[in-house]
Amino acid sequence: MTSVRLDLEYDGSGFRGWARQPGLRTVQGELETALGKVLPEPVQLTVAGRTDTGVHALGQVASFDTDAELPHDLARSLNGVGPDDIAVTSAVVVADGFDARRDARSRSYRYRLETRKSPSPFERGRALWWPHRIDREALDACAAALAFTPTQTDHVRFDRDIARASWEQSGDILTFRIEADAFMRSMVRALVGTQLEVASGRRSPENFRELLTGAPRSTAGDTAPPHGLYLESVSYG
Repeated sequence: MTSVRLDLEYDGSGFRGWARQPGLRTVQGELETALGKVLPEPVQLTVAGRTDTGVHALGQVASFDTDAELPHDLARSLNGVGPDDIAVTSAVVVADGFDARRDARSRSYRYRLETRKSPSPFERGRALWWPHRIDREALDACAAALAFTPTQTDHVRFDRDIARASWEQSGDILTFRIEADAFMRSMVRALVGTQLEVASGRRSPENFRELLTGAPRSTAGDTAPPHGLYLESVSYG
């Protein structure tokens, strides 16, 4: 049995998320179909982080086990038969039993905001256009609160070990970056939506910190749209 690691990029705009679903176009479904064209036996992929509908990936990792003989250049073969909105950047044989999800130590995400007054056509579907008030000091206070949130908490929606969280500005793009051991569904988008309420003055940084101590999800802000979110990288060992 051979274990294989795939490193992936994809534009999530045309997918109903990662996980295979009957009758729907998904990243897993397209990749497993491509693998079926280059391998003599079907395989089932395990992924480091399941992305939702419309979410992009810059550094996704998937794995599978197979008894089949692999093509000389598996990545090139998959890119040759797969869709244009998925790229396999690397396909390598790894230690037996490697599991992309179980062996991952952390995942990093970024959320991109376009802050200029008029939306750029080149950022359409790539960043959330946000021409509203932004209090950077308040955003930085929120990020600092996340980075120091205790992992031992009764908050059923927020029981994760966050290694880092920050906001960074580059030109018209304001980016939220966060790294944690794992993420709950829509967790990053909920955090971004709530922080934007703080940035616009509708909520205080103190209220944001209180939410992290155990408040129900219903008391937080709206969930930010998926098209600004990217799975940036996955760390192992």
